[in-house]
Amino acid sequence: MAYRNKTFVSFDGDNDIHYYWLMRAWKQSDRTEFKFFDAHDINTTRNSSLESTIKRRLRERLLNAKVFVSLIGENTKHLYKFVRWEIEQALSLGLPIIGVNLNQMRSQDEERCPPLMRDQLVMYVSFQPAIVQYALENWPQQFADLKQQGKAGPYYYRENTYRSLGL
Repeated sequence: MAYRNKTFVSFDGDNDIHYYWLMRAWKQSDRTEFKFFDAHDINTTRNSSLESTIKRRLRERLLNAKVFVSLIGENTKHLYKFVRWEIEQALSLGLPIIGVNLNQMRSQDEERCPPLMRDQLVMYVSFQPAIVQYALENWPQQFADLKQQGKAGPYYYRENTYRSLGL
């Protein structure tokens, strides 16, 4: 298997793609430390592709990911065709998951969180470059440690972590 160094970002392609583009802009900005290896750069799909082809390509991207980011918007919990499937794949692969609340909530948003993620070992953060970067750098190891201890359920960073990042 290829070295797993990518970040897979799952999102509502109809309503929240601009947040994904913004994350890519954070990555490209000279004024921020934000960095991630985008799993969506590995291969491309077209809107006319068959669902099975799209899922095969998404699976290839997931196999190259070291962390899974779920952008949680207003409709995310209702998406089954791809978003739920992506979450299922991430869970089956044992990927660390970061739930990024687009409404800036700093813990699990029970109203918007996909049911499949609610009881899983997931770190929840607000949609801000500094805390997302912090989670990308720290959550994979924290996840491995907590998983080894048999922990589950939602996690979030305390207020002092946000303060230390200037948030």
